[in-house]
Amino acid sequence: MASNSMIRLSNHPISCSRSSSQLTSVIGGPSQNCKHCGWVYCSKTKLRSWNLSSGSTRWSNGVKEPQQLSLLRIPQRAFSYKALKNTSREQVKGGDLEGFMRHVRLCNRDNDKRAVFLPFSVEEIIVGYIHPWFMKHLVDFPNVFTIHGEEAARNNMKKPPTIQQRSITLHHDLISKEERTTAVGEALEALRQKGIIPGWRNEMYPVVSSFGGALLFSMERSAVPFFGIKAYGVHMNGYVIQDGQKSLWIARRSKTKQTFPGLLDHLVAGGQPVGLTCKRNLIKECEEEAGIPENIAQRAIPVGAVSYEDINGQVLKRDVLFCYDLELPVDFQPYNKDGEVERFTLVPIAEVENIIWNTTSFKSNCVLVILDFLFRHGYIEPERKGYLQLFQSLRSGECL
Repeated sequence: MASNSMIRLSNHPISCSRSSSQLTSVIGGPSQNCKHCGWVYCSKTKLRSWNLSSGSTRWSNGVKEPQQLSLLRIPQRAFSYKALKNTSREQVKGGDLEGFMRHVRLCNRDNDKRAVFLPFSVEEIIVGYIHPWFMKHLVDFPNVFTIHGEEAARNNMKKPPTIQQRSITLHHDLISKEERTTAVGEALEALRQKGIIPGWRNEMYPVVSSFGGALLFSMERSAVPFFGIKAYGVHMNGYVIQDGQKSLWIARRSKTKQTFPGLLDHLVAGGQPVGLTCKRNLIKECEEEAGIPENIAQRAIPVGAVSYEDINGQVLKRDVLFCYDLELPVDFQPYNKDGEVERFTLVPIAEVENIIWNTTSFKSNCVLVILDFLFRHGYIEPERKGYLQLFQSLRSGECL
């Protein structure tokens, strides 16, 4: 199995235009592969662990829970300069923008399932949305979480409350942000030990009603999508101008990263943790990820934000990415310090467009930030079909 496979927690993707009849058996056993979009689906065995760096799998029988029926994405149209040399420039530069739009859809999957998620409130402010499956695990912590409507559901089986009548809050005794952070953290650690929350990061994210709002409490980064809490990040396009032509520095993620190993990425990107401004966070990430000294990183220009909402089985990822541009000296060579990047490559803009148009080699949310760059630097023209639709779709999530 390819080392840059990704786990997806739903059935054959709705973004693929082929029906399930197009699936063909592969790997042996109850697995199917769609040759059109490259997804593999296992309908009977349940993925208990997946070693993304070696590609090995461990399967076991157990309680059938929906999050264990997984899809493994195998990017069959992998990035290769040689393979792209014969690609028609007219296909990328002219006609409609479908080759770009499909990446936006990959970041905004299954929006029709949003109504299933239950509101999660703190101080009577909705800060997230929780799937009923995950809510069942929160019931084990009555001193931390209060499930409204659950008692009525147990007492009145003939007419239980609807999803709209059910909600989740923190326990009323948790008043200060410190108390909330501690209590929620202990509950999350217990869920981690049970294998409910994978990919622990030991990084705290702020829980706020909107960016810059009062901190309600802090939460472990890996748990944020399970609560549907909005997360923020900083993404930077680092570019060089040579002979009047722009090129982007592109990173290839390490094959040992927990998420999206081996895929293409920005020069610099990172989640927005508690206690740092966006600019200080960006400067820190510049130094760690690309060896960019502070005196150069300070020149990065904030240019806006993109957003998306992605439903992946029982988790809801609501991200806002603050975008930055940094023009780098022609002779600057980035180098990685934290082991998260395999290598950097300076790629002409035309080739970056080509890679996005023809492959799935980029980490999907990075494509949104690059497309924003292409709009702002005049590489996508208004006359192209779908121009305004693509422009608006870069902010499909709530930008607050």
